[in-house]
Amino acid sequence: MDTELGLRERKKLRTRQLIAETARRLFVERGFDAVSVAAVARAAEVSEATVFNYFPTKEDLVYQGMEAYETELLAAVRDRPAGESIVAAFGRFVLKPRGFLAAQDESAARFLVGISRMIAASPALRTREREILARFAASLAAAIAEDTGTGPDDLRAWVVAHALIGTHQSLIQFVRRRLVDGPVDHARLAAEVAARGREALDQLEAGLARYGVRDALGTGRRRGEVAQVIDGQGGAGQHWLAGRGAQPVDEQRQVAVTEAVVHLGRERAG
Repeated sequence: MDTELGLRERKKLRTRQLIAETARRLFVERGFDAVSVAAVARAAEVSEATVFNYFPTKEDLVYQGMEAYETELLAAVRDRPAGESIVAAFGRFVLKPRGFLAAQDESAARFLVGISRMIAASPALRTREREILARFAASLAAAIAEDTGTGPDDLRAWVVAHALIGTHQSLIQFVRRRLVDGPVDHARLAAEVAARGREALDQLEAGLARYGVRDALGTGRRRGEVAQVIDGQGGAGQHWLAGRGAQPVDEQRQVAVTEAVVHLGRERAG
């Protein structure tokens, strides 16, 4: 029975991979908005219902695998060693080259460039990407709050999470702009992304230097400076928190919060 279950699961995995690979190939060739789910199903030789059984939305055909990335990201923060801050653990994970930046052959690199250009050309995909990153930020905030022993209403965990995910989003957009603009050397671009990402995270680290650093018992410690900076924004931070609920944070407020953290870092560095 266990063997039969294993075979069934492997068959499902192969079907899922076939559908996703077929969809991505068609999307790159024709454009995301020009390819229907029915066309993907025909090319993969499955029914349209089968496609939706594996992928609830058309956009998920492109962003499949993001749940695993989210799980790994949270694990990198939760399982960081004693003495490592949340910012450092986050940076260690997100600055590892992946996708185009880690491509070893030109064929794979060209295909991944096509994926980036396809996303850049599709408002629906860019919207879905923002939704995924908002989910990442919410999950990271919850993990940080748990790690530091604070409750769901503690603003600092949300400040840190959105500053970090905002940095990650900026790096994604930076790479995409470079790929859309024209041919690039992916090894050189990878080095540039690492340098820019490290620079941005170092700026955050200056303002969040001791936030979430584990002590010998493995307990995260908080820092009050970030909350003081946000409190100085005329109460906007508390208004944001009160209206947050389960919804993604408003982009303008996210930028304001990130700028507050960066401002704090500059004060400390100065």
